[in-house]
Order: sequence, then C-alpha cells, then structure tokens
Amino acid sequence: MNDKNPANFRPHTFASLRKKPIHFLAFGLGSGLIHPAPGTWGTLAATLLYWPLSYLLTNQTITAIFLLAAFILGCWVCDKTARDLGVHDFGEIVWDEFLGVWLVLAYLPPALWTRWGTLPCYLAAFLLFRLFDITKLPPIRQIDRHTPGGLGIMLDDALAAGYALAALWFAAAVL
Repeated sequence: MNDKNPANFRPHTFASLRKKPIHFLAFGLGSGLIHPAPGTWGTLAATLLYWPLSYLLTNQTITAIFLLAAFILGCWVCDKTARDLGVHDFGEIVWDEFLGVWLVLAYLPPALWTRWGTLPCYLAAFLLFRLFDITKLPPIRQIDRHTPGGLGIMLDDALAAGYALAALWFAAAVL
C-alpha cells in the first residue's frame, strides 16, 4: 500500500461515492471530495453536522457511546477504503476529521460555552483541531507513520483532538 497520495489521483465523484456506502462514509459524506484542503472541508462539514447531533447527545454516557461507535466505525471504513484505493491515509478520507472535531466539541470546557457562546466555541474547536491535525506534534506524527490501517488513520486525529482540548481547557482555567 502506498503511503502518499498519488498526484492528481481522484478515485471518486459524488455520484460514484453513492454506489459505495463505505467509501461515502470514509469520504465524510462526500465532503472529502472538495479541493483544495479536503481535511479542512471535512472538518467544516463535521462541525456543522455536530450542531443537530448535539441535540441527540443528551448526556455523557450517550455522547461517549456515540463517539466510541464513530471511532470503531471509522477504523473499519477508513481501513477498507484505504485498502480499496491502495493508499494508507488518502487525503480525501476525512471520517477521521469528523471524529476529531466531534471529540473537541463534545468535551469542550463548559465554562467556555458559558463565557464565549456557541459560535465562538464552534470556531475555536474547528481552528484548534485543524491546527493540531495539520502540525502533527509529537507523538502524533510518529503514530500516524507507524500505526497501520484504519486505527492509524483514526488515532492521529483523536490525538490532535486531545491537543486541541488541552489548549481549550487551559484557556478555560486562565480565563
């Protein structure tokens, strides 16, 4: 399996994704098809989708079960899609970004929701998650390179979410 995205390799259109539900999920309901920066577009789609989802995630147990299910599902769909495409972490696979920003939004400090309000919190979650997902601070880069399959694809974004949450919890403590 190739570790890099082949130049100009576009295996899907929106129409072809509808015929492969696993790829449709891995491609973030089609948001990964948007260029440039499919990871950013996937994160934006997930951020917008979290707003209606948040009305269903009514307590910590339901939220934790939902996020664990999204992680497990992501490991499977990202692994299957990467194998089908022959590229380990193909850039248009963005389900990992969905999970990452959902983690940040789900566990953002309550004090920030109260102090900043909804829109600034969503914006902070989006921006900080993208910052840490793109920069891949240690050990994220090492885990991304050395953890195979869907687990590796999902794990680096979960860790980037952890860095974003650490920054937000620090901000809440300072403010």
